[in-house]
Amino acid sequence: MPKIPEVTLSNGLTVPAIGQGTWFMGEDPGRRQHEIASLRRGIEQGMTLIDTATMYGDGLAEELVGEAIAPVRDSIFLVDKVLPYEASYEGVISSCEGSLSRLGTDFIDLLLLHWPGSHPVEETVRGFENLRDRGLIGAWGVSNFDPDNVRSLPEPPLVNQVLYNPSRRGMEYDLLPLHMQSTPPVTTMAYSPIEQGRLLASQELHEVAENLGASVAQVLIAWAIRDGRTIAIPKASSIQHVDENATPLALSSRHLDLIDRAFPPPVCETPLEML
Repeated sequence: MPKIPEVTLSNGLTVPAIGQGTWFMGEDPGRRQHEIASLRRGIEQGMTLIDTATMYGDGLAEELVGEAIAPVRDSIFLVDKVLPYEASYEGVISSCEGSLSRLGTDFIDLLLLHWPGSHPVEETVRGFENLRDRGLIGAWGVSNFDPDNVRSLPEPPLVNQVLYNPSRRGMEYDLLPLHMQSTPPVTTMAYSPIEQGRLLASQELHEVAENLGASVAQVLIAWAIRDGRTIAIPKASSIQHVDENATPLALSSRHLDLIDRAFPPPVCETPLEML
C-alpha cells in the first residue's frame, strides 16, 4: 500500500495528510466495538491523526476515541475542540480538563476553538497558552474561522479546520491564500471532504474514479490534499472504507480539470460555509 503523504506544521511537527474524523461516533452503543475497530484499523494503516470534539455526542466520541487509542496513545496526534460558549479564559481550561478526563489521557496535541463565539479571542488564546504552558496541550488552533476571524487573532493559529470539498470551495478565493501568506503559515484541515457522502453520487467524480480504478471517496480525499499543505479528516463507516481512505491517489492535471469543470473554483468572495 502506498505511504500516506505527510504535512509539516509551522511548529515543525509532521503529521499524516489523511486523518480520521469522529463526528457522530460513539452515539450508538451497538456500534461501539465496530467503531473502535475501524479507528484502530486506520491507525494501523498510518492515519494516526484523530480528530474529535466535546460537541460530538456530548463527549461520547471523546470517550470512544480514548478507548480506541489507549494502547497506542504515544503514536497518535490527537485533535480536540472547545465550544465557543466555553471559550472564556477559565472556560477553556475547564473544557480541556473535561476532555482529558473523557479521553483518558493527560495531553491533547492540538486544541481548537470549534467556531467563533462571543468571548474575546484574546481571552480564549490566553486560556490556550495556559494549557500549553502546563503541558496539557501541544498547540492551539481554530475551526470555521473566515478571513476576518483569522485576522482578529493575536497571532496565526497552527491550524484552521474548515469545510472543504469540491462543492464547498469558496475558501479558495480568500481564506486559503491568507493561510499560506500568514507568518507563520496556517495549515488548512478539511472536514467533510466527502460532504457526508452526498458527493458519492456525482457522475463526473464517478468517471474520474473509474479512470483511476478507485472509489469516489479516494478521489475526493486526494483532491482535498492535492496542494501538499492540507490535511483531510474523513470519517469511515467500515473497515473497507478505512482501507480505501488510507490508500492515497495521485490526480493528474486532466483529472483536476475534469473536477474543475464539474465544480468550478470561486471567482468572488463568498461566506465561509459550515456543517
